[in-house]
Amino acid sequence: MLELARSWVDGWTVSRGAPKPVDEPWGLSIRVGLPAQAVRHVLLDADVETARGLVAAITEPTTCIKAFLEPDVMEPWFSPEWEPTDPGFLMAADLRPSAVRVPGGYTATTETADDVTSVRILTADGKLAARGQIGLTGTACVFDQIITEEAHQRLGLGTVVMGTLTNAAIENGVATGLLGATVQGRALYETLDWKVLAPLTGFIHRPVAP
Repeated sequence: MLELARSWVDGWTVSRGAPKPVDEPWGLSIRVGLPAQAVRHVLLDADVETARGLVAAITEPTTCIKAFLEPDVMEPWFSPEWEPTDPGFLMAADLRPSAVRVPGGYTATTETADDVTSVRILTADGKLAARGQIGLTGTACVFDQIITEEAHQRLGLGTVVMGTLTNAAIENGVATGLLGATVQGRALYETLDWKVLAPLTGFIHRPVAP
């Protein structure tokens, strides 16, 4: 589990174009550098005392702390200046070739750059209907930003995106897929034989302006 969790963090940074994670005694830290998320700390090996100490030492707004724990375990560590992020799950799958069939009226495009392969499903008039990408990190890869626009949901486009990305990963020698799923996304991925490894819970620092 620990190795897969590290691989997920590595792949996430590749997918998002973020700096490489920095090892800390409690896990990994990423200087994301975005207004919505300045820093991301991922707890991998932290006891309660260490976790509370980390939380108490943070002053930078939009710092995010994530861990593979249930929300009710982590919630007591945080003051009211911290907000929970949407519930999530770390999921994994043994990747196998997928037969991809794009529904009529849509086309699929695939591009690869800087170890990121992106898939876009377009309508006949060129509008984006669904998309997704993978960050390649060696024998594992992270599926990321899998989105189907509301007007095109329930047509199997998410499955097309996942299948196309799976085939691209296999072509790059990848055997294991990882992702951080939302509650809604988990339902799709489980139909594709992905398994939940752990909860993925986050809190973000939003101090009250003076």
